[in-house]
Amino acid sequence: MTTSLTELGSKFAGLMLIWGIIQQYFPPALSKRFDYLWRRVENHFYPYVQITIDEFSNGKRNEIYSHINSYLGTKSIKKDAKLLKVEKSKNSKSFAVSLDEGEEITDEFQGAKFSWRNYSVKSSRSNSVPMEKKSYRLTFNQRDREIVTGKYLNHITEEGKAIQFLNRKQKIYSNNCSNDWYWYGKGMWRDINFEHPATFDTLAMDPKKKAEIINDLIAFSKGKDYYSKVGKAWKRGYLLYGPPGTGKSTMIAAIANYLNYDIYDLELTSVKDNSGLKKLLMETTSKSIIVIEDIDCSIDLTEKESTENKETGKLTLSGLLNFIDGIWSACGQERIIIFTTNHKEKLDPALIRRGRMDMHIEMSYCRYEAFKVLAKNYLNLETHTLFQQIQGLLEEVDMSPCDVAEHLMLKNASGGPQICLDNLIQALIEAKKKKANKDSKESKEKAKQNSMKIKKFSAKFLRSFGSVQKLLK
Repeated sequence: MTTSLTELGSKFAGLMLIWGIIQQYFPPALSKRFDYLWRRVENHFYPYVQITIDEFSNGKRNEIYSHINSYLGTKSIKKDAKLLKVEKSKNSKSFAVSLDEGEEITDEFQGAKFSWRNYSVKSSRSNSVPMEKKSYRLTFNQRDREIVTGKYLNHITEEGKAIQFLNRKQKIYSNNCSNDWYWYGKGMWRDINFEHPATFDTLAMDPKKKAEIINDLIAFSKGKDYYSKVGKAWKRGYLLYGPPGTGKSTMIAAIANYLNYDIYDLELTSVKDNSGLKKLLMETTSKSIIVIEDIDCSIDLTEKESTENKETGKLTLSGLLNFIDGIWSACGQERIIIFTTNHKEKLDPALIRRGRMDMHIEMSYCRYEAFKVLAKNYLNLETHTLFQQIQGLLEEVDMSPCDVAEHLMLKNASGGPQICLDNLIQALIEAKKKKANKDSKESKEKAKQNSMKIKKFSAKFLRSFGSVQKLLK
């Protein structure tokens, strides 16, 4: 198909040149008649349509061109294209392959065949600076016009977006504390590359709970049509709660790496009012995670304080609630909002109800299943004779995964798994003794308090009984 299209194009280009010369010697009325007849003949013998997509349109970069470039780059590897280019930008994880100038490949979609060719025209600006105008030209049979305009171009655009999304580097953003940043063109967020190595494979957690979270994330990421069907904004809320060191921040990193989402770390103490919070939301992108860590420690979000803040123009609870699931929360798609806290009971029920925080995930102390994940990660052990003893101790002692991991970490070249496990067992035994001493002291204190209460009650009873006896006498 590629050869025939090229040959036909060359022949018709030559005929058009000759026709343009002859056309100058015909009267205007006769020339229009010949033009009409020529188009009829051309449409009959050359039933192909061409669409040109330029790299720049009206002085701005054409996003469709970049999507097509990514799409055809992946196709060119599988096809028989010979002339290719390879590039790598600082924001990309991998190399980007694209068609070189003049190269042509074919593509198929719903039974129709399409030909793509890369064009590059060099010119000069008024200041003699060389300029290169790049474009792609799509050629197809006119009977497939509806497929192209209705589905094919949309298909290429979506596929190109997906390829660019997978190849880009993840970012982590923090909201700016200074008012000057926005006017300097920096925006309300500043970012760096996100390179945290955490994954669900390395996350110390009960496998059943981990699988439940992963399934929920998969359903969310593939739920565009479902959310549209039920009339809900395409977003999801997660509340991570539990003692310090139980892996809440690591969980956030694992979720971001699993979905390949960017992270927006929102510091509420830097937000002056509800309007500022709304502006921050508007500058976040889709396919991202908005995180508010230790939300119970950020600002006072009780109803009473919210009313006082509203009068003074500060950030309020209602402003944060609107940020989570109000009208403005739908200004972007495919977003996850995550709150973390060490004290779930301190949070206002309105803030964490279902619909706002859809899934409540308890990050608990390290138990045996979580320990096995850590032993595999840190010591490459799946079983050991000391595991049974450790299992028994972990059922009696509350130790965070962070502390367990610290004991399992190899701290020198001469140390081995046996030493690490022994250190962990010793730490668990000491923690068990401390717990027993604490429980004993609390028990004695409680018994002492109960004894004091009994003595006070007895003394009161005796005084009352003595008063009754006097009255009877």
